[in-house]
Amino acid sequence: MQQRKKMYQAMMRAIVITFFLMIVTIIGIYIWMERQSSESATGPDGGGEVIQVSPSSSPEPASEPDPSQAPSPKESPAPEPSPGDRNESTPPSAAEPDDEAEKRVTLSFVGDVLLGSTVNNLLAAHGYDYPYQDVKTVLQRSDLTIANLETPITDRGTPEKDKTYVYRSSPKVLPAFKEAGFDLVNLANNHTMDHGVEGLLDTLDYLDDQQIMRVGAGRNADEAFQPVIVEKNGLKIAFLGFTKVVPDTSWKAGLQTPGLADTYDYTRPVKEVAQAKEQADLVVVIAHWGKERHDHPNSEQIDLAYRYIDAGADLIIGGHPHVLQGFEQYKGKWIAYSLGNFIFTTNDEAKTLETVILEATCTTEGCDLKAVPIFTQWAKPVVMEEDAGKRLFERLTSISREAIVQPDGHIRIKAAESPQVGESSPLINSESRTKGRDN
Repeated sequence: MQQRKKMYQAMMRAIVITFFLMIVTIIGIYIWMERQSSESATGPDGGGEVIQVSPSSSPEPASEPDPSQAPSPKESPAPEPSPGDRNESTPPSAAEPDDEAEKRVTLSFVGDVLLGSTVNNLLAAHGYDYPYQDVKTVLQRSDLTIANLETPITDRGTPEKDKTYVYRSSPKVLPAFKEAGFDLVNLANNHTMDHGVEGLLDTLDYLDDQQIMRVGAGRNADEAFQPVIVEKNGLKIAFLGFTKVVPDTSWKAGLQTPGLADTYDYTRPVKEVAQAKEQADLVVVIAHWGKERHDHPNSEQIDLAYRYIDAGADLIIGGHPHVLQGFEQYKGKWIAYSLGNFIFTTNDEAKTLETVILEATCTTEGCDLKAVPIFTQWAKPVVMEEDAGKRLFERLTSISREAIVQPDGHIRIKAAESPQVGESSPLINSESRTKGRDN
């Protein structure tokens, strides 16, 4: 009887131990699956989940990208002690804030980037990281960094006939470009198809290979106009790219033909912006427009910017004039009409050597802007000294529309001035600016 009791107790202990081990194993498997799911949602470079990207289905380009240089993860924003800096209010990327009002994302924008022509020669001589050596820390401190890429990435294609400036860049430029911090590029501009459809298709494939997101061009119109939507810090940001500078009508994307997302007719761009707003918390439009080397936006730029904002855009970033144009706020949303050149060929006009890295701290309510003053020559952008930066900000204020750039780079609405008796106010509020415009 005693022996049977001992056997029963031993059997019960074995059952309890086995049951306990099964529970531990199940919990371990659950934790492992959750960790794998979290890593896959973040993506390989931690840059935020891409909700929607342009489809990629065309054949591989004839020549493969240089695999010798793998892009490194985007660095975390470095805290800065100076008061008023945007990083003070930026939550860590790893933690999603609980309060909807506290969700924010930091975006950096640069002007036109050309990696061909004489710039390509400088890269070959000094290394592909040469342009970014003095500004990399600035580019990498935002959650996402965006450029207007004015170069097809290809080793083949046919140069466009009857075009004065025709560019292309080797695929070898992209790993250093990615490592410098760039996450997304706009391709809706007047150089993306400098080497024809082959050059465009190669560009799409090489960018996809390096996991650099792209807007404004595609294998057909749907892909070209389609937004890229990225989720970061609990916010969904939609990016779209449009151009009003197309050298030839054959460059426009068609139902079944590769090309650019053009905005000569604003109907589809406005529709795409409205649809993007239904899917995202923030909508950013990157526009290629205006007259080269003009300090002020023309009426077409202003009209298009207003239409994009009326449709739901939260921030408009312009390019193409090769010089800085001013800022304006319309219905609480900021417009940067042109950021000028960031990396480009060098000429004798001083204004083309001045630019900014525009930092936007955005919530669901809108964006706060801060400009970092940059001098760029021989494809080498550097942060300006304090005095030079203040002079640039004064010039930017003088060409902005009812906005000022403060000495620290923050961009604000110009304070309204009381008109003298018998005079009308020099300021026009954003609501009244809509009057008289065709809808």
